[in-house]
Amino acid sequence: MRLTATGLLVAMAALFLVARHFADLHPAWGYVLAFSEAAMVGGLADWFAVTALFRRPLGLPIPHTAIIPENKDRIADTMAAFLRENFLTPQVVARRLANMNLAAAAGDWLADPAKGGSTRLRDGAAELAAQVLESLDPERLGNQVRGGLFRQIDKLEVAPLLGQMLNTAITDGRHMPVIDSLVRWSGLTLEDNEDLIRDLIHRRANAVLRWTGLDEKLANSVLDGLYKLLAEVIVDPRHPLRGKIEEGLAKLSDDLQHDPELRARVERLKGELIANPAVSTWWQGVWERLRTGMLARLRRPAGSGEGQFTEALAELGRHLRDDPALQLQINRFARRTVVGISVRYGDQIVRLVSETVKRWDAATVTDRIEGAVGRDLQFIRINGTLVGGLVGVAIHLIDQWL
Repeated sequence: MRLTATGLLVAMAALFLVARHFADLHPAWGYVLAFSEAAMVGGLADWFAVTALFRRPLGLPIPHTAIIPENKDRIADTMAAFLRENFLTPQVVARRLANMNLAAAAGDWLADPAKGGSTRLRDGAAELAAQVLESLDPERLGNQVRGGLFRQIDKLEVAPLLGQMLNTAITDGRHMPVIDSLVRWSGLTLEDNEDLIRDLIHRRANAVLRWTGLDEKLANSVLDGLYKLLAEVIVDPRHPLRGKIEEGLAKLSDDLQHDPELRARVERLKGELIANPAVSTWWQGVWERLRTGMLARLRRPAGSGEGQFTEALAELGRHLRDDPALQLQINRFARRTVVGISVRYGDQIVRLVSETVKRWDAATVTDRIEGAVGRDLQFIRINGTLVGGLVGVAIHLIDQWL
């Protein structure tokens, strides 16, 4: 474009020479001469203006030329201030994000593997996660996870938490199936240990009872009474024994929350449980199963079309895409997060832009800006040449009329 604009200026100069040579042959050459003369003036003026933005015309120290190199630092500060005031203010960021459904867009992208090459990205992420998991020492990683988990448990006072959970279960009536299961388990235990109970009664009975055979009747009566009691408890939701059990559970719930002695005992039991080597051994086995399961889910099973990790991401994407309530929560969180980033780090971002531009040398700044807008600036030269020529024709026409 620079060559085109310069070539047009040279063409106007050549046209000027031709028109000046034939000016006396016909009045029309006067218009051509006026056009070419004014076109040269317009083209040269715009060449000077465009060149003065980036360098000194002909290398001459003319004032107010080489504007961009001479004002590089001021341009950097102006760019940073413009970015800060027009893009990184909380109001602007919030207004822009208010019209964007980020959760739905992310969900739609995750739910459709064909969009944006997401399948390759998912598979790559899954393979990377699997390789990282395999590269780490399983025993050491398991110990680190166990240590972190047990430290958090050690900081947590579990007795009040257990008491609150038990109280909530009683309030909601979720303890009733537990009582039913406990009663049924008691009945089965009693049935499995009938011989033991009979033998205990026989041995505790005196010689008279054994001689008369009443010990056997006593054993049958005890067993029958226990079976009848358990059956009545199962059938009758308002049985007094149920009430006693509920009273005991309620008292246990209250003691777990408010009895210092019981809370201390629970804490001691928790500490002993954490310090028990058997628990560490049990956790190592659990961790190995978890690690193996995660690897199996991250890696594509043989013969399957998609890995479980990919399926999990697709399921997450469908939830994000189809659940307006979830979208609302995630979009609100994203909006608050981005607005918070703009508030906390906006000044640092614009300072980074300013300092980066200031560190560029003048030639780099000139080349980058000229590379971005130079084509349009050469159009200014071309337009200036043509418009100048038309203005020259108009002036010559007015001069002829006058």
